[in-house]
Amino acid sequence: MINKDKALNHLMELLAVEGPSGKEAKVVAAITDKLLAAGCKKSWIKTDNAHKRLGNGFEIGNLIVQIPGTIKAAPRIMFSAHMDTVPLCKGAVPVMDGNRIVSKGNTGLGGDDRSGCAAIVTMAETLLTSGLPRPPITLLFPIAEENGLHGSRMVRFEDLGNPVMGFNLDGQEPNELVIGAMSAMRWQADIRGISSHAGLAPNKGISAGMIAAKAMSRIEEKGYFGRIEIGRNKGTSNLGTIHGGEANNQVMDRVVLTGECRSHSPAFLERIAQVYTSSFEWAAKSIINDAGTCGQVDFSILSDYRAFRLKKSEPCVKLAAQAVKSAGLEPNPLVMNAGLDANNFNEKGLPTVTLGTGSHHFHQTDEYVDIAEYLSVCSILLEITQQALK
Repeated sequence: MINKDKALNHLMELLAVEGPSGKEAKVVAAITDKLLAAGCKKSWIKTDNAHKRLGNGFEIGNLIVQIPGTIKAAPRIMFSAHMDTVPLCKGAVPVMDGNRIVSKGNTGLGGDDRSGCAAIVTMAETLLTSGLPRPPITLLFPIAEENGLHGSRMVRFEDLGNPVMGFNLDGQEPNELVIGAMSAMRWQADIRGISSHAGLAPNKGISAGMIAAKAMSRIEEKGYFGRIEIGRNKGTSNLGTIHGGEANNQVMDRVVLTGECRSHSPAFLERIAQVYTSSFEWAAKSIINDAGTCGQVDFSILSDYRAFRLKKSEPCVKLAAQAVKSAGLEPNPLVMNAGLDANNFNEKGLPTVTLGTGSHHFHQTDEYVDIAEYLSVCSILLEITQQALK
């Protein structure tokens, strides 16, 4: 029952809307216009104040739509897809290339996650214009997923109408059912050295840059950088940014490094964090100037999101699997080595499975959306609404 032309038009138009993390106001406007045209009432649509609670320049909150059910006794279900795209997608111009949608220029496409947004819009439009029965449905379009799952972390369940299960759109093949994902932590090392003239008196200074280099080298030597496999324990870690220094002839007196670490095991994630902490503290003490003074480091860690693992018997997983089968596909439950808005939903007690949307090579300039896969997931979402009635 999906109108393929309309479904593709929704996707092409949403791909063309610029909306990096924290700057999603134009995306909110575009999705809202589409939902109103599809038959949603203004009273069903709102944005929350997540952006105000987040601060730091976020311009708008999560977009939330509560569609009443025609079968009111049915439990409320939720569909979600984040609105923001990574900076690589700035200026993206989507074009059709055979059976794919690609970016015309040297940018990312933004199929992650505009393909999910468009599929949800298409599903809602089909329900509202076809006369099909439906349970009460909440549509959630979170902000700022790409830079820390912020929108889903800040959303309040009372604003969502208290759904009993969720279906998140953010992946690749439409038969993929993500039933588990990693925990992650963000770290920051604020290193303080002592400035001095690099030519006349380097011995009086303490190089914050050298402290950073020694710390990262020690972490790598211990086997805790990049892909980590220590016995049965697995995880990842990364150095993401480095900011410091003022001049080439000045011993660097300050540098700030940031990064992340991940694991499916919360205990092993703590171990990775401990290795980082101890390595930076050791490196700071190991650099000593002529006056016998050593460097200092302020190392901090912030939990990003927690791992989850759904059972295949979980109602949302079973319902999604049945819908995938109805589309002629074989369900593929998997555990992802990344983080999703579903991490936050599951942590808050809302069982949420994540489905693919036909988007591939995301965060790359060769990103594309497979048209057939995208249309398939539009149909799968519609089928989920009908399975939910049973």
